[in-house]
Amino acid sequence: MSERRDDGPLAPRRTLQGGGGPVLPPPSPQQDEEKRRAAEAQAAKEAREEQRRAEKEAARREREARSQERRDAKQAAKDDKAEKAAQDRAARDRADREKAEREKAAAAAAPAASGSTSSSAPARRPAGAATAQGGAATGAAKPGAAKSGGKPRTRKARLRLTQIDAWSVMKTSFLLSIALGIVLVVAVAIVWAVLGAAGVWDSINSIVQQSVGNASGPQFDVTDYVGTSRVMGFTMIVAVVDVILITAIATLGAFLYNLSAALLGGIEVTLAEDS
Repeated sequence: MSERRDDGPLAPRRTLQGGGGPVLPPPSPQQDEEKRRAAEAQAAKEAREEQRRAEKEAARREREARSQERRDAKQAAKDDKAEKAAQDRAARDRADREKAEREKAAAAAAPAASGSTSSSAPARRPAGAATAQGGAATGAAKPGAAKSGGKPRTRKARLRLTQIDAWSVMKTSFLLSIALGIVLVVAVAIVWAVLGAAGVWDSINSIVQQSVGNASGPQFDVTDYVGTSRVMGFTMIVAVVDVILITAIATLGAFLYNLSAALLGGIEVTLAEDS
């Protein structure tokens, strides 16, 4: 360091001997403290953000674990229900087979019992009585044999309607409501054409004209109020409204049935094989 001639008395200016610029004074302790505090605040902020991210990740993992547990529980319940239904079907089938085997055994044993009775009876009783008893035994055994062996057993199955596809219900109800609207329009057109051809409107006009008694005035015409064009327009409006209402009500009914079936189990239907 070297002093220059133009240095002031209070703050002399110093320069490096290498010819550089003026030397800055060292930073004050207040500036160091502010920098340290700013660094600590930044570090604390980063730590809080890292903690929030960790908490969010832990919450997300916990939600995923709970969702997986619920899915596993639902799948286990479905598997248990399906296994129970399979066991019930197997038990019913086994009971049906055992019942059929017993019926076949009874049907096979009935002719043998009737034959042994008819052969042993003549040794103990007269011939007439034995013949009568054998005929009666044979006649009593035949209806049972015909009933058990001649008529096939009807198989039955109990089913439960647990869900209705709302989309298919909406499509079907839409087509049926369109068909109903077309039938309504055609029916009204035919009825109005038949009434016009039968002279109903002319009769109504003459009756009203005679009732009013004003022959020189304007002629009354009922078709001005209920003409074919006006009635057909009103009928088409009613048909369009029916299409919308029937489709909406049928779809809503399907949704309501699915909700009630989820709570109560649905409607049970018993199906039998056609004999």
